[in-house]
Amino acid sequence: MKNTLEQIYKNAAEEIINAQTFDALENVKLKYLSRKGELNSIKKNLKDLSDEEKRTIGALANNIFNELDKQIDEKMQKLYKVQLNNKLESERIDITLPSDFRPQGKVHPLTQTINEIVEIFQGLGFSVMPQEYSPEVETEYINFDMLNFPPNHPAKDMQDTFYTKVAPNVILRSQTSGAQIRQMLNQNPPVRVISPGRVYRCESVSARKNNLFHQIEGLLVDKDITFADLKGILNEFVRLYFGASRPTRFRASYFPFTEPSAEVDVQCIMCGGKGCRTCSGSGWLEVLGAGMVHVNVLKNVGIDPEIYSGFAFGMGVERLAMLKYAINDIRLFFNNDVRFLNQF
Repeated sequence: MKNTLEQIYKNAAEEIINAQTFDALENVKLKYLSRKGELNSIKKNLKDLSDEEKRTIGALANNIFNELDKQIDEKMQKLYKVQLNNKLESERIDITLPSDFRPQGKVHPLTQTINEIVEIFQGLGFSVMPQEYSPEVETEYINFDMLNFPPNHPAKDMQDTFYTKVAPNVILRSQTSGAQIRQMLNQNPPVRVISPGRVYRCESVSARKNNLFHQIEGLLVDKDITFADLKGILNEFVRLYFGASRPTRFRASYFPFTEPSAEVDVQCIMCGGKGCRTCSGSGWLEVLGAGMVHVNVLKNVGIDPEIYSGFAFGMGVERLAMLKYAINDIRLFFNNDVRFLNQF
């Protein structure tokens, strides 16, 4: 039986060396090492041997099994490397050949504008508000009441605000200011954040207005903050975004959530201040509203107005993009006209 095992090993080792494919090697493994293979046939007859012969022949059979299994694995690795090298050689690509031109998409001009504005304010020390503080579906309480809107304010009318059927007083937000409320409820001063996002209003669509547009609002609350700080920040933003040569003006205004309040206008790039359809003949385009945070708003979020003060501002991304790229119709941003988008 010992001679038989040695002959099996010799035959199997020779067949492993001669095997040139995975299938041939698999057949060798089945022939000698499977449950019905020749080595197992020998092991089944060990019961007829003496105890001494069982130990000797059994150990030899196990050693031969392990050795053949090792040789098969090594041959498998060699065949795999040969096959891989042949495949790499046959599928070699000449990277010096010119490729076919495939046009790629570009960043939308509104996204470009948002990214640029965010980068400017981050350079001025502001951070972007967490997304969970800025949902587009909002409650009337956060969107209006916490911002000091009186109960009968016209902005609450269905002619100005989109009301949903989700639940009573659930709306599509008309401004991103609600995010500022959540930020102040979850963070003690100092607060220095901006909140970009989409907003919705019941507007008649025209060259200057759309019922969906984008805003970026900012908030700074700390000790000893004054209107001079607000004006300094906004003047620096205008300088970085438009350049120092672009004329601006601050006009007194009114917002329920700020006092005092102001609107900032930039000279119309289309007509140079002479008056055109884009600016309705005024020569100016309003780009943002701002003011000192109303004491009632600070009280609503639990901040002591005797200790802290702050300012807030909000700007329309579309208007800023129109000025930046000399676009005379806001609807162009939403029509998906490739001829328009390819310019950016």
